[in-house]
Parts: sequence; C-alpha cells; structure tokens
Amino acid sequence: MKDIIRFSLILTFVAIISAGSLSWINKITKSEILSQEQKNLTDALMEVLPGSNSQDIIPIQQEGQILYYIGYVNSMRARVNGYALIVESKGYTSTIRTLVGIDTSGTILRIKILFQEETPGLGSRCEEIRNGELIPWWQAQFQNMNINNLAVDKDGGLIQSITGATITSRAITDSIANKTKVFIETMNSAKTDKIDE
Repeated sequence: MKDIIRFSLILTFVAIISAGSLSWINKITKSEILSQEQKNLTDALMEVLPGSNSQDIIPIQQEGQILYYIGYVNSMRARVNGYALIVESKGYTSTIRTLVGIDTSGTILRIKILFQEETPGLGSRCEEIRNGELIPWWQAQFQNMNINNLAVDKDGGLIQSITGATITSRAITDSIANKTKVFIETMNSAKTDKIDE
C-alpha cells in the first residue's frame, strides 16, 4: 500500500513538472512561432501576387476575420494588381489550405499550398519541386488559367492529376474553382452596385 502511494506521488510530481515545462516552453516560443507564420504568409502573398510588394498587399477584414487580400501595383494604391484568398479543401488524409492569387479578370496568377498532410509520396507531391524547377510542378499548372476552366484531366480539364492522388488533385482544383468563381462574382456584383448608385 505504501508503495502505491509513493509511486502515485512520484507520478503526480513528474506530471506536474512535465506540464509546467511544456507550458513554459509554449509561452516562450509562441511569439516566435506566430512571427514565423506571419513571415511565411507574407512571402506566400508576394509569391501569388507577383508585382505587389508586401506593403502593397492589404487584408480586407470583417468582424476581425480576414476575408481576402488586395494587392496593389504600387504604394499609390490606384490600381489593383489582384486578389489573394485562402481556400480550404478536404483532401485524402487532411484539410489542405491553399493561397490563390487571381487578377481582376478571373485569371489565376499563382497558387501556393500553405498546409497539407497528405500521404507521403502521393498526395504530398502537390508540393514537389522537380529537379531544375523553382516552384512545385503541380502548382505551376494553375498559372494563367481562367477560373472558369479549372478541372483535373480525369474530369475533362487541363490540370494533370498527381499519379495515385486523384482525390488530392481534385479536392484542391475543385475548391479553388468554386471559391474563386463565387469571389469574382461577388466582386463584380459589388462594382455593379456602386455604378448603379
């Protein structure tokens, strides 16, 4: 009985020390993690909105939540370069977050996968950079594509599916097509409403 009490006390003590250590480590690394995430997002925004500097990309918020980003051509902010929005899709094994840059006419400038945990060697190839290339080959296919023509090859489209990862390919492509179409329609409707006033 004394051994059970002693082991219970030791186990409780170890658990308290471990929890305290994890809490302390989390506290001191949290700001660094947030800072790195913001830097990664800023770099990704400049990648999907080529021609806009980081200070010329403005988040559009509603009730404290970022809806999308507007990228301007320069600091005068007289001409819009394009828009960037985050698209989420349910892949084969994870929720995939993709940043999509589109111009004002509905042509994709570029896309960038922000997060995925798809099957290694299959769905994860959506981020694969082939020898001699600068950006992932699969994501490069979206460049200069009109949002109305987005579909994977297995659905009659021009986006080549990743071998063995049709679900991942289709999930990303369909979610980009659906969200960007709604976004552009909303933007065009807002412009028409302003003209009518």
